[in-house]
Amino acid sequence: MFTATPQLVDPRDRPGADIVIWDGKCKFCLQQVQRLRRWDSGDSLAYLSLHDSRTATLCPDLSFQQLMDQMWVVTPTGDKFGGADAVRYLSRKLPLLWWLRLPMHVPGLMPLWRWLYRQVARRRYRLLQNQDCDEGGTCHLHQ
Repeated sequence: MFTATPQLVDPRDRPGADIVIWDGKCKFCLQQVQRLRRWDSGDSLAYLSLHDSRTATLCPDLSFQQLMDQMWVVTPTGDKFGGADAVRYLSRKLPLLWWLRLPMHVPGLMPLWRWLYRQVARRRYRLLQNQDCDEGGTCHLHQ
């Protein structure tokens, strides 16, 4: 099974952090959360694969398919943001994402951002087609 690199902080190691739930079997997703980790200069995020059993406890109201469809951010107060809404939330949270604040907050544009996010998310297993898939062949199942 394809696993996250050690540099991603586990929620147990950063209590009180916002938790980014991502597809831990997706190399494209791994690259994106590694970017988030680099941009998190305030060490305010922790990361959890949607395939981790703790995810069901953390988000019992989200189905496996909802988790597979998009990245999620869960705040310490239990608020949940998915997909483009998660990116919008993170643009306010991470200073190095300042450049996304304005375009993500223009009134009336969130439907467009959500659509764009869904297009990328649906194709995420194909975006790195020149690289090897995870050992279990998950990438090929979703192409």
